[in-house]
Amino acid sequence: MKQYRLSTDELVEKIENSNLVGLSKGITLIESSLEKDRLQAEELLNRLLPKTGNSIRIGITGVPGVGKSTFIEAFGEYLINTHNKKVAVLAIDPSSQQTKGSILGDKTRMEKLAANPNAFIRPSASGKSLGGVANKTRESLLLCEAAGYDVTIIETVGVGQSETTVKNMTDFFLLLMLPGAGDELQGIKRGIVEMADLLAINKADGDNLTKANLAKSAYRNALHLLPPHKFGWTPTVTICSATENNGIDEIWSSINKYYKTMSNTNSIQRIREEQKGDWLDETLNNRLIENFLIHPEVKKQLPILKQKVIAGEVIPSTATQELIKIVLA
Repeated sequence: MKQYRLSTDELVEKIENSNLVGLSKGITLIESSLEKDRLQAEELLNRLLPKTGNSIRIGITGVPGVGKSTFIEAFGEYLINTHNKKVAVLAIDPSSQQTKGSILGDKTRMEKLAANPNAFIRPSASGKSLGGVANKTRESLLLCEAAGYDVTIIETVGVGQSETTVKNMTDFFLLLMLPGAGDELQGIKRGIVEMADLLAINKADGDNLTKANLAKSAYRNALHLLPPHKFGWTPTVTICSATENNGIDEIWSSINKYYKTMSNTNSIQRIREEQKGDWLDETLNNRLIENFLIHPEVKKQLPILKQKVIAGEVIPSTATQELIKIVLA
């Protein structure tokens, strides 16, 4: 049975009315690589742009096993039930570079939140994108804002320093850490920590509570060794337990304090302006590469030059210059 395709007018109406089916179809549209879908997606985003920019944008990252999904479910439930917020979660699953497949299991890991009518969870595959985020995460975030979500959370893959790309599309960057400061502090990813607005030691319960408090002190001391925040914010460290719902309110309080502090100096606007510039640069680079690779003569010569590089006859920069000459000729 052929699936009915929604027009741009229908998508705009459904998304503005917080229709979950319309929002899901809109995100599917912007994630498509088909040219006809890309053109419609651009029209959709341009029409919805005036409705965007009103949510609190939070990036949440941490090493695998730190309990990101458990924390986000507890955090989302807290925001909805205690503060009457509508919460959207863009959860990025790692893609296999061999099979290109992705588990996309975040809805099963956040069953309670997924069933909440004031929550929207969208799992997407990271694909070949660096930064621990999917290729169209920025656009998906805008659609969620247009649909009226007060808080938009991006849960990143948590696989390395390239993941800091998420900082360039959110206002507040939360780094979840595990209890036990010793070896972890030695292996801390400085690039990620430098960008964190708040460090939260998760799983601070039971036998882990003492270790969590020790880790809190160690990370707090480590933060003093890092360069000051670009916009004057002083990152802090806290402890929490997502399974016992402890410390969640303190994290939300820190986020509110951050927004108040940054809004007083117009820094949130400046951050978002910089992010839009980065978005343009990234989009331009991606489009230029796409158009470059579909050039008929480039498609013909690329396999030949690749074999020469593999055979050790030329270096990659020489082969690249040869391909660029084709396009500029």
